[in-house]
Amino acid sequence: MISKEICERVLQKASSTGADYAELFAENTLNHAVNLVGGKVDSVHDSQIAGAAVRVFLGLRSVMATTVDTTESGLLRCAQRAAEALAEGKAEISISLRERLFGDIHPIRIVPASVANADKAALLKDACSAASEYDAAVVQVTGTLLDVDRRILVATSEGLWTQDRQIRTRMMVSAVAEVNGETQTGGCRPGARTGMELFERVDPRAIGREAARQAVTMAGAGYCPAGVMPVAIGNGFGGVIFHEACGHSLEATGVAYGNSQFCDKLGQKIAHEKVTAIDDGTIPNDWGSINIDDEGTPARRNVLIEKGVLKTYMIDKFNGRRMGMASTGSARRQDFSFVPTSRMTNTFLAPGSDKEEDIIASIEYGLYAKEMGGGSVNPVTGEFNFAVNEGYIIRGGKVCEPVRGASLVGKGSDVIQKIDMVSDNLLCGQGMCGSSSGSIPTNVGQPLIRVSSITVGGR
Repeated sequence: MISKEICERVLQKASSTGADYAELFAENTLNHAVNLVGGKVDSVHDSQIAGAAVRVFLGLRSVMATTVDTTESGLLRCAQRAAEALAEGKAEISISLRERLFGDIHPIRIVPASVANADKAALLKDACSAASEYDAAVVQVTGTLLDVDRRILVATSEGLWTQDRQIRTRMMVSAVAEVNGETQTGGCRPGARTGMELFERVDPRAIGREAARQAVTMAGAGYCPAGVMPVAIGNGFGGVIFHEACGHSLEATGVAYGNSQFCDKLGQKIAHEKVTAIDDGTIPNDWGSINIDDEGTPARRNVLIEKGVLKTYMIDKFNGRRMGMASTGSARRQDFSFVPTSRMTNTFLAPGSDKEEDIIASIEYGLYAKEMGGGSVNPVTGEFNFAVNEGYIIRGGKVCEPVRGASLVGKGSDVIQKIDMVSDNLLCGQGMCGSSSGSIPTNVGQPLIRVSSITVGGR
């Protein structure tokens, strides 16, 4: 993308007013989406994000400048703006870059750009037709097939010069069902850091049927009763509870400034001993995986909580300075226009030894939150409120009637102490996570778990 020689000159310019660290980040990203509504192609979108950012540190000060002009003169002007904003004196330094190859653990066989739109639309039509045919109650189906091809370059005053290519593919189907005048929506949205070979192991028709099944089930459901009760939270996207209520609080973005419920708790028991939580960007071809983070640090498997004990945080270079800790390969950004900071990759609760049937049987009366939805959380306090997209009453240790309108309300630091049963059926779900450095792809996951007591919102 940009030669080492040009990068060296840009970094020298950026460091010319006294910076003790300089970084050049460049990217060229192609986004492509095919959208279907009512079984017909509604739109085809292409977009390109191309530009660069120059960032400089001096102690605990940080300045970043961006540009869409990636010619040498454009990059030098960008570096000059960053240097002038830092303005701590003058320095003449020599930077010598060495190329680093960290390897690619996410092989791609079928690059999405090589596949015709007609073929992509055919896959999407299969999925949407399966949803429409599932039940007469399905009144609307929409779908999107998305692929992203992101190329990045990172060069730093520490001598690093490296590149990476990140390809992701995802299908998203949404179905609306109407039963007795009541409508509900169901969805299924699998994705991976792969090319179109994703559909050799993921059946588009199964995606459509799952979206429709959820919509039809919930359209015919009554409302969930409110109260404090035990809750079994389903595997897969159920992991969004940990991701939001605890995961963000373990990012250096907040920890470095004392804005986290888990500040100064390394080595302390903060969760039930059955809780082990991991953020792992090295899982081959997983949706949130990376080879390198957006600062050029190789991806790592970070055990955040081990048997209830807090082991580490997710750390980027700048916040690591404030904390006196090294980067954990966790710096991520939506694109070059965002300042990178510590973020999650594939975050999940590790499998336990309990059996799914034993967890359900242990609950005399409670809620089975089979599929979680969106919500809100305060990362400083960990207080959260999450919708349950698909829920069932558990009565006498058996899953009974479906209920809608349920939500889970609590505090992250409390909930992880009440996870007292963890099954062995780990599954992950795909999503987009928003934070100060923009929207990035992340996996969330867990086995089926039991929370011994939590507030359930309903009617």
